[in-house]
Amino acid sequence: MSELMKKNDKNLTQYRPVTDILEREDGFYIYMDLPGVEKEDLVIDLQEDELTVTGRTSYDAAEGENFTEMQFGNGEYRRTISLSDIVDRDRIKANLKNGVLELCLPRVEEVEPQRIQITQE
Repeated sequence: MSELMKKNDKNLTQYRPVTDILEREDGFYIYMDLPGVEKEDLVIDLQEDELTVTGRTSYDAAEGENFTEMQFGNGEYRRTISLSDIVDRDRIKANLKNGVLELCLPRVEEVEPQRIQITQE
């Protein structure tokens, strides 16, 4: 984890990332816009039925530069999504590409009924 993520800075502006959630036959696909967030500044935590995505951005003006307006400045993206029991938590995958986080949340595979064998002693 980068130093940026370790720092607990309450002065950071918090943003809720623009998010699309798509349901398909094999599971759910979540797409989040996280402009300026690098992989090392992104944390995805799963605790019980909640998936929390946190990412931080840092834009420092070069020497002699001053921002006249800043809409993508130092900030934190945070979004929590509740998961249902049909999501296979062990097979969740994440990919960050071009500022878009893609999360794949596969469905739990259906378990076929099973007959229990009886033994006699």
